[in-house]
Amino acid sequence: MEIPLLYDVVIIFGIAIAVLYVCHRLGVPTVVGFLLTGTVAGPYGFGLVKAVHEVEVIAEVGVVLLLFTIGIEFSLKRLLQIRKSVLLGGSLQVGITFSAALFVAMQLGRPVGEAVFIGFLVVLSSTVIVLKLIQEKAEVDSPHGRTTLGILIFQDIAIVPMILITPILAGATGNIGETLALLLAKGIGLVLLVIVSARWVVPGLLFQIAKTRDHELFLLSIIVLCLGVAWLTSLAGLSLALGAFLAGLIISESEYSHQALGNILPFRDVFTTFFFVSIGMMLDVSFLFREPALIAMITLGVLALKTTVAGFVVIVLGLPLRTAILVGFALSQIGEFSFILSRTGLEYGLLAGDIYQTFLAVSVLSMAAAPFLIALSPRIADATLRVPLPQRLKTGFYPVVRTEDVQEKDHLIIVGFGVNGRNVARAARIAGIPYAVIEMNPETVRSEKEKGEVIYYGDATQEAIFEHVNIDAARIVVIAINDPTGTRRITEIARRMNPRVHLIVRTRYLQEMKPLYDLGANEVIPEEFETSVEIFTRVLAKYLIPRDEIERLVCEVRADGYEMFRSLSKASSTLFDLKHQLHDIDISTFRIVPGSELIGKTFGDIGLRQHYGVSVVAILRGEQVISNPGADTRLDEDDVLFVLGSAEKTSEFIRAFSAA
Repeated sequence: MEIPLLYDVVIIFGIAIAVLYVCHRLGVPTVVGFLLTGTVAGPYGFGLVKAVHEVEVIAEVGVVLLLFTIGIEFSLKRLLQIRKSVLLGGSLQVGITFSAALFVAMQLGRPVGEAVFIGFLVVLSSTVIVLKLIQEKAEVDSPHGRTTLGILIFQDIAIVPMILITPILAGATGNIGETLALLLAKGIGLVLLVIVSARWVVPGLLFQIAKTRDHELFLLSIIVLCLGVAWLTSLAGLSLALGAFLAGLIISESEYSHQALGNILPFRDVFTTFFFVSIGMMLDVSFLFREPALIAMITLGVLALKTTVAGFVVIVLGLPLRTAILVGFALSQIGEFSFILSRTGLEYGLLAGDIYQTFLAVSVLSMAAAPFLIALSPRIADATLRVPLPQRLKTGFYPVVRTEDVQEKDHLIIVGFGVNGRNVARAARIAGIPYAVIEMNPETVRSEKEKGEVIYYGDATQEAIFEHVNIDAARIVVIAINDPTGTRRITEIARRMNPRVHLIVRTRYLQEMKPLYDLGANEVIPEEFETSVEIFTRVLAKYLIPRDEIERLVCEVRADGYEMFRSLSKASSTLFDLKHQLHDIDISTFRIVPGSELIGKTFGDIGLRQHYGVSVVAILRGEQVISNPGADTRLDEDDVLFVLGSAEKTSEFIRAFSAA
């Protein structure tokens, strides 16, 4: 029996595989690949998909699952960590961008409701594309990464009231006053539903289900919860997407959120594929070729507007100009949630005909441009900083207490006050080494300065910051920030300003080592390989490899630039032989309990090696550690013995005396 929908599903996935492969090779985002798949397969393309309506129904499920996962991932704790970027930065970006887009739309003669809706569409940026690109570059914890994330979180939250307001904009709800009152009542009801469900109902229900340890039962329960709440909100006259978001929110603060998210992600990815494909099906390629100049002009206008507004907001937050430029380009495109919102607007008649086609074309082009703009943004930022602009603009306007310039000589400069920077500063303080810290997070600077830390707020990619910390007289500079591009720039500046200084640079990836050495770094420490060093050190210690042998191997690994991890030719056969020879050797601990027959006896009296085939390598006696105790060492009550021997022999010894 032929199933038409199955044929269409195979066609969609088959084309998607080919298109996504090409997009991957060209560095184009996956979302754009899905949109192109829909364009090729849809009625305006080759017309390969016949069951368009059925695909749109599946796409609605994709929207529901997408909003559901957003709700699960939403965390109040995470929100509080970057609250300034979220609340102030996000509200300013959304408010200013919306106002500018509204003004332009009204100047072009669009009705008020439609102009407001267009403002909503332009405001949103692509969380999926931007976060993926930032994560790939390991810049999530950088200043521009945190700020971008904060604004994106606010945008993701803002989609909810936008969906609620859309019917009012269309005039489909009658009296506006009554509609707002009814909307407020529904909102209060939904908030109460979320609070009650999240605190009392759902955790208890999921606990009972989780107790069964039945994976299928748990998965079905999560799906029913998601679709059930979405269905209830649709019965109340609200959107399915809002209901799905609330369902995710109900689970988000429970201990089952991670398991629920892990279970639902594969389904979300499959169904959201259909959503983006269905959007691509609605793009009329002939319209794109009929009005290429208009679409190109609008696309450039949107990119310029969003880049400028986001950059301005970052400057208002007090961050440096370089950060503002990076964040501006990161948020310049139109996002995937705009597509979700556009479907709602299409349903209520706020978008139609050429307006909708223009929106689709501009959105696809802006999203396709995103990875290239983000990749170019560091170069654009560096070029901009070479322009003679006010120094305060370059370094940021955040009001921090000024610190006198460093007058020390032969001191240490630490760039970045994350985990690594703090540890270096702590070690320097213990050793009595004078040091100064450069940090771009103004809140960190303020709090640490109050504790007496010698810390300066500023962007170390600016030479003026290094002048404040007297780099000319410094002996060592340690660079430990989470921004590969910024790290290279700082390395180059530090080497140019002081050719004699010893530069130690921390990086996350091996591929960064050569560029940093070329820029003048004396030592580059790749974090991923240092983790490997720590792991294999502990592994070798567990196999009882002599400590001096381990230290020799560690020094060898670091001295040759971690070549051992790329080639096995230097592996020591002695170590591997020893590993196999001592595979059954173990170290166990044994406490001498009150009344034990061991109390008062010496090791010579007991005859450990002769009778039990084990040795005691150390004794823990209160706060004292006795290493390599001799045969005349007398045992006391509560001594802890570290017993060396085979697993069988140590177990036999412990059994012999534990019951005594």
